[in-house]
Amino acid sequence: MNTTVAAELDRRSETQSTGAPAIIASSVDEGHRTIATPFGKALVALADERPEVVGMSADLAKYTDMHIFAQAYPDRFYQVGMAEQLMATAAGGLAKEGFIPFATTYATFAARRCYDFISQGIAEQDSNVKIIGGLPGLTTGYGPSHQATDDLAIFRAMPNLTVIDPCDALEIEQMVPAIASHHGPVYSRILRGNVPLVLDEYGYKFELGKAKLIRDGRDVLIIATGFMTMRALDAAKELSRDSVDVAVLHVPTLKPLDEETIVREASRGDRLVVVAENHTVIGGLGEAVAGALIRAEHAPRFRHIGLPDQFLDAGSLPVLQDRYGISRKAVVESIRNWL
Repeated sequence: MNTTVAAELDRRSETQSTGAPAIIASSVDEGHRTIATPFGKALVALADERPEVVGMSADLAKYTDMHIFAQAYPDRFYQVGMAEQLMATAAGGLAKEGFIPFATTYATFAARRCYDFISQGIAEQDSNVKIIGGLPGLTTGYGPSHQATDDLAIFRAMPNLTVIDPCDALEIEQMVPAIASHHGPVYSRILRGNVPLVLDEYGYKFELGKAKLIRDGRDVLIIATGFMTMRALDAAKELSRDSVDVAVLHVPTLKPLDEETIVREASRGDRLVVVAENHTVIGGLGEAVAGALIRAEHAPRFRHIGLPDQFLDAGSLPVLQDRYGISRKAVVESIRNWL
């Protein structure tokens, strides 16, 4: 079985995949369990069942966990080199021939270097391509060239494109077969290396296009996406010690947005509504939620946790996440101040 091969290859590469310095370390907070390379493993498991699944990389297979698939299915893997635009158009061509390409690169390269090629060669054609972006938001300290702080805003503006920001390893594992079963172009962020495992404690099940209330609370509602849902859940536990009751609504699919659930939850009671995202405050989940609430003629007390509208510094990732307000500590402090 190729899944067995993939597991062994993953075990051998675990040190190099997860033993990264702080500048590129995974965003795993203390006390959380982890799973190594969930995307690569999930893609191999999918390929075991679906021969039309192929993998692609623009010279970043090891750094997007695509190397697991490449070693398990070398005849179904395409390495195009440092040519992201070529990868996008080739993926569109493969989709026209009945394949389901999973094309991987860093999120910032997919959004900034490939935008026109994805628009013309994939989205406009409604091609069945799955674009996977690593290093989402502030998950690297390498500076603006690698920090995908604007990818969700860029891709939310593209017609036909489904946009996803998964929280943890469980959601990545569930998302991979789900987007393969969805016909049409998809852009999804991923976390790589040692990825936190959080949502299994809550009996979570990923559904494309659906927001899920992970925990309820009477004082604050945090509407979060990506790993900021992990931070929101951690913040809720810490704030409970101060008798602050925090609800967390997880929104993995930013487009199409589950406005019905968002408006329903934000309309319950007189709670402070806080949107938390690992993305610039321009054009991401925060503005999407605000627009949904305005259209529904509902105006709660509203606050926004996100990255500033600027090019961010390089440096140690934990220091940067604290500086720019998306660490667990920063989330707790912000909510305490607003209350």
